[in-house]
Amino acid sequence: MPSLGADMDSGTIVEWRVGPGDTVHRGDIVAVVDTDKADIDVEVFEDGVIEELLVEPGVEVAVGTPLARLSGTGATATTAVPAPLTAVPAPEASVAEGAEVGPTEAPPAAATDSGRVRASPRARRLAAERGIDLHAAAGSGQGGAVVTADLEGVAAAPAPGPARRKGEAERQAAMRRAIGELMARSKREIPHYHLGTTVDLATAMDWLAAANAERPVTERLLPAALLLKATALAAVEVPAVNGFWVDGAFRPSPAAHLGVAVALRGGGLVAPALHAAEALSLDDLMAGLRDLVSRARSGRLTGSEMADPSLTVTNLGDQGAEEVLGVIYPPQVGLVGFGRIVERPVAVDEMLAVHPTVRATLAADHRVTDGHEGSRFLAVLDRLLQNPDDL
Repeated sequence: MPSLGADMDSGTIVEWRVGPGDTVHRGDIVAVVDTDKADIDVEVFEDGVIEELLVEPGVEVAVGTPLARLSGTGATATTAVPAPLTAVPAPEASVAEGAEVGPTEAPPAAATDSGRVRASPRARRLAAERGIDLHAAAGSGQGGAVVTADLEGVAAAPAPGPARRKGEAERQAAMRRAIGELMARSKREIPHYHLGTTVDLATAMDWLAAANAERPVTERLLPAALLLKATALAAVEVPAVNGFWVDGAFRPSPAAHLGVAVALRGGGLVAPALHAAEALSLDDLMAGLRDLVSRARSGRLTGSEMADPSLTVTNLGDQGAEEVLGVIYPPQVGLVGFGRIVERPVAVDEMLAVHPTVRATLAADHRVTDGHEGSRFLAVLDRLLQNPDDL
């Protein structure tokens, strides 16, 4: 069971998208997992063939529990985030099809130290197709392994009922509990400090109006695209705010995987990642943001989007808040907040003018940075927003 966020301790398999014998490739969706926040599509992180599904739909298991076995890789799967599948070497010849048949009174199927029944690959596929529990078959192959002939006359196990998804009220209660526990942990363990600055957006908003005048309505950019791109570029320039505190040390992220805080229609929030946002054009970033918000609110996020945001951004401007003093989402070490764009008086060339402005804030981890580094990040963010042509 992969970790789909620091607030996840367990998950429930709702649906398998693959079965024994299926060939899978890195990035393929193999299962749907029910978490406290949403149903998440889980990808596989290795190429290979599904040998065995280890967890039935409807069963809740802890993070880190192997969900399936994958053959054909020749090694145990290792990935940057906890892999949903555990790879094993291809079966040895001792359990190959056609092994010598034992006595008429065949012994029970032999099991490995892990309790897994020894069986030939063909027998496993046939048992999965017929719904047969391999433990109920008498293994007549070498070492007590089950072969296809042993499955004749073995009754199929009762088909499991559909996996139960959490009801809306149940999910809301679980989500609020998970968020509360994680934020309490964050405030207890992370030495927060907060900084803020007011950014003059006159140049950026003029640039945005000119750019949108040449676009169809459906392709127009929102101010959020500029704010996110500037944040990503600033995070690359000041990498100490972009990464993770793991095992007592800071681990910087190689790219700005921005966790975008999305308010869900029924309440609560999720913060899936826009991967490598610093490398996206404004058009691609805007399209990615629309897609991410749409899928977050319809419960169609993927595990990789939930597992590795390196810096979270929350924008409450649409809700009317002028300033956000955020709480860091562990194991991240920073959170950037943007408030509502507000017309404010500003001094320009020793004259008073009224410009659109936004309050930008940073919550940062004192174990990694201090006010000097945090202030530099906000200064870089301000500089980038004054030069929208460079975004």
